[in-house]
Amino acid sequence: MKNHIKLLRTKHGLTQDQLAEVLGVSRQTIISLEKEKYNPSITLAFKLAEVFKCSIEEIFIYEGEKE
Repeated sequence: MKNHIKLLRTKHGLTQDQLAEVLGVSRQTIISLEKEKYNPSITLAFKLAEVFKCSIEEIFIYEGEKE
């Protein structure tokens, strides 16, 4: 799933470490999210939306199932 996490993180002036701390996850989780190698839980998606003050749909772009 594509996302705008890195763009939003830098726009808000946060490092990967700072975002990880706010969310209660590891920096590795943030790295994996930014590289689009990991899809977050719905709880983490809501936390990201809260931190960035936007909707989940503004962060994540669902492209459908790959065949």
